[in-house]
Amino acid sequence: MKATITSIETRSCGAGWRNYYFVKVTTSDGIVGWSEYDEGFGNPGIGAIISQLAPRIVGQPLSQHERLYQLLRAATRPGTGGVVGQALGAIENALLDAKAKTLGVPCYELLGGKIRDRATVYWSHCTTWRISRQPWYPPAITDKAGVVALGREVRERGFKALKTNVYRYEDGKPIGWATGWGIPFAPELNVDRRLVNGVREHLGALAEGAGPDVEILLDLNFNARTEGYLAIIREIADLDLFWLELDTFDPLALAHIRSQSRHPIASCETLMGLQQFLPFFRAQALDVAIIDLVWNGAWQSMKIAAAAEAHEVNVAPHNFYGHLATMMNAHFAAAVPNLRVVETDIDRIAWDGQLFSHVPEFVDGQLVIPDRPGWGTEPLEEALRAHPPNTTVNPIGLITYGGK
Repeated sequence: MKATITSIETRSCGAGWRNYYFVKVTTSDGIVGWSEYDEGFGNPGIGAIISQLAPRIVGQPLSQHERLYQLLRAATRPGTGGVVGQALGAIENALLDAKAKTLGVPCYELLGGKIRDRATVYWSHCTTWRISRQPWYPPAITDKAGVVALGREVRERGFKALKTNVYRYEDGKPIGWATGWGIPFAPELNVDRRLVNGVREHLGALAEGAGPDVEILLDLNFNARTEGYLAIIREIADLDLFWLELDTFDPLALAHIRSQSRHPIASCETLMGLQQFLPFFRAQALDVAIIDLVWNGAWQSMKIAAAAEAHEVNVAPHNFYGHLATMMNAHFAAAVPNLRVVETDIDRIAWDGQLFSHVPEFVDGQLVIPDRPGWGTEPLEEALRAHPPNTTVNPIGLITYGGK
């Protein structure tokens, strides 16, 4: 392969309450590689970093993606991780797409080849988007009956698992609790009885609709400290959950929480690079390591997954982005041996399907692995231009979370 990189550009478009962001790599033989990244999950400015780094690898051989990643890593070493690391991951993912297209193979061939043809998914942000991101995800959920109805919809549409977030109830209305993101602003992150009761009530409503054959996952995010997480764990100890997901930057704290939980613990979705994951693996702090492939890059994510496997830990992609990101994660899911499940947002904005050449295919609650070259889809630039980026979106992508 003699193709060289001729340009690296970014694109973006409006996606309702947020924007979608993309990297476009063009090569000397006319191949275009794409990746998706994100500036709405507390990480603004990635596009500016990509633009500054691009000249360092323009003119370099496309095939040497690991060399190019390490070159950029060396150039940005004082700012390792964070948005700098995410910019490197976005570039790596676009290089992989272009390289696979040049070779005429799906990206999973570059990751070691396909192990599975389908991957089980869970319906992420189940109730969350329909409660807190209106009018983008109809029908709106305004009461417990709506929560029960969505649980029923998950089952009737053939999905085998769903994940929800933290809610309490006031006068029958679900109210989101996202103190880790400042909604409401409560930096002490205390958990009170009303919140603990609300979590149980919310899970019960979903279970009522979904029935016994749909797995339920609960995501606590960064919304408590160790004391609060343990209070919630005690309250829901008798419930049957697929996993309890939470975030903390202290592996020993997470290991203690895991020791007190009868539910499997999933974590690490906000970590960058193998070095950040290793302390959690060594502490036996979790059952499932959540890896953000959009942030880390698919090649680097395979390294993290290999380290997880060495510590007897399975992995799951962190994926709540656009359709391109879902397809990128499909190739990771196809190739990684120690896969647990794949996160996917099934609720979509109205024009999502118009933005991409192909959309993910789901059969019986599973994501079908595409066999087309590269990631198997790419943004349609004319469609992106038809939906210009929303400049009024909150930089961290949060507008409201259930009315308060």
